[in-house]
Amino acid sequence: MPATDTFAAGRAALTTPAEHAFAITPHDTNELEYVTRELYAGSGGTIVAVLKNGDEVTLASVPSGARLPYRIRQIKATGTTATNLVGLY
Repeated sequence: MPATDTFAAGRAALTTPAEHAFAITPHDTNELEYVTRELYAGSGGTIVAVLKNGDEVTLASVPSGARLPYRIRQIKATGTTATNLVGLY
């Protein structure tokens, strides 16, 4: 099932703080429940993400506690070493 984008109707809402969060379990085929507006990495490492537009990006050397302002629809299990990931939307 595709990730739900709660901000598809307007960009203005992206300037306000996130109101919801969910734990992320990386998976090579399943998309997230929601497209993120930000990603929190509790324990650092590498994150392989698919952005909202479908581009795949590898984020290397992400530090623990990092907040990444990316619109992400999937976190791949293969190549992702960061843990305790939280999606904010």
